[in-house]
Amino acid sequence: MIRAALTGDSFITQRLSRNEPYLKEIQEFLRQYDVKFTNFEVTVHEFNQSPSATSGGTWAAARPFVLKDLEWLGFNMLACANNHSLDWLHGGLLSTIECLEKEEWVFAGIGRNLAEASQPKYLETKEGRIALISVTSSFEPWHRAGEQRPDVPGRLGVNPLGHKKVHRISKEKLAVLQEIDSCTEVNSTRNLNVKEGFWKETNGSYVFGSLHFEEGESGTCTFMDQVDACRIRKAIYEASRQADLVFVSLHAHEMKGDQKNRPADFIREFSRFCIDEGAHGVIGHGPHIFRGIEIYQKRPIFYSLGDFIFQNDTVERQPTEFYDLYQLDHGHTPADGFDARSQNGTRGLAANHKVFESVIASFEIENSSISTIELTPISLGFEKRRAGKGRPKFADQEHGARILQELKELSAEFGTTVTIENGKGYITLQD
Repeated sequence: MIRAALTGDSFITQRLSRNEPYLKEIQEFLRQYDVKFTNFEVTVHEFNQSPSATSGGTWAAARPFVLKDLEWLGFNMLACANNHSLDWLHGGLLSTIECLEKEEWVFAGIGRNLAEASQPKYLETKEGRIALISVTSSFEPWHRAGEQRPDVPGRLGVNPLGHKKVHRISKEKLAVLQEIDSCTEVNSTRNLNVKEGFWKETNGSYVFGSLHFEEGESGTCTFMDQVDACRIRKAIYEASRQADLVFVSLHAHEMKGDQKNRPADFIREFSRFCIDEGAHGVIGHGPHIFRGIEIYQKRPIFYSLGDFIFQNDTVERQPTEFYDLYQLDHGHTPADGFDARSQNGTRGLAANHKVFESVIASFEIENSSISTIELTPISLGFEKRRAGKGRPKFADQEHGARILQELKELSAEFGTTVTIENGKGYITLQD
C-alpha cells in the first residue's frame, strides 16, 4: 500500500521558520505519507541570471535555500513545468536544474532538451516505485524544450501541452469576417508567409488574424495539441511499465470563459486522456485558486489544488521590465513595485482570499486502487501583512468548513460527491 499527499503550487521565496508551530504540524502530517508532492513554481539562482523581457506575472526566483526548506517540510517529489520556468531565460532554468540535481531531488517537467523535459522521473519508496510526468499548458512558444538532432543540440525548456482555441459563429457572422478580411490587411502577412512556405496552411478553420473561427452554434471550444499529447502518451506508457504508480502533473491557467475556478475544455480532455492511457491520477494547479475534483474511471483528477505556499510579493529582486509596468524607475524597490501592482493590497492576487486557501489531498493506493480521498483544508494567512502571508497552516473549523463547502460545490459539477465530516472532506470511490 502506497500513501500519497498532494499539494498545489509552492511559490516559495522566503525561508521557512523551523520553529513555527503550524509548520511543524504540517511537517508531522506529511511524515505519514510515502509520496509528498508539490509544484515548484520558482526558478533557483543567486540573481546572477539575465531576466526575460516578459514573465509569467512576477519574475519568479528564489535562492537555493528554499529547496532545503521544502525538504525539511517533508516533500520528496516536485513538478517543475510551469509558466515561470523561463522567467530568467535559459540560464535561470539551467541553474534551477543544476540546483535540483545537486540536492538529489526527484523532479520532472524541465530539461536540457525535449527528451529530458518529457521523461518520467521516479521516486523509490519501501512500498513501491512512483512515476511523475510534469506538463504545462501555460507557456510562451519559446519556452518549449527543443528536440535534439544528430547535428544540432536540443534546447532547454519545459514539457509543453499546446492547445487550439476555436470560436464558433453563425454563417452570416463568418461571412462578415471574410468580407472584412477581403478589404483590409488583417491576414496579409499570414497569407504571404503561407505562400512563401514559412507557415503551414491551417485546415479545418478560418483564421482571422491570430484567431480561429468555424461555422456552428455560437461558443468557444479548446482542444489539446495532438502532437504534444502523443509524446505525453508515450511517457505514460513508459512509466506504467517501469513504476507501480503514475501521476501526471498539469500546470494550467486556462479557464472556461472568464471563470477562473473552472478548467478550459482541453484540460478536461487531456486529463481524461491521461487516465485512459494509464495514469493513476492527474494533479492540477496553476490558477492560484482551487478547482473541482473529478473521479474518472475510478481515478482522481484534481483540476487545481490551488496554492500551498504563495510568496509572490516577496521576491527579492525584479528586472527593469517589472518596474516599467508601473511607471517606476531605478530609484524604486521591489516593495514599491508590489505596492503599485496591488494598489497597496487592494487588487489582484494579494487581495483575493481564495488565493490563500486550499486543501491537501491524501489517499492510500492498494493494487492500483483508491478507496477514499481525504481533503484537509489549509489557510495561507490572507489576513496577515505581506511578510507573513503565504505560509500554510491547517485551517480552523469555521474557515475549513467554508473551504470544503466551496470545493464540494465545484466538484459536484463533475458528478463528484464530497462528504464533510469532522473538519475534513472525503470522496469515496465506488467499486
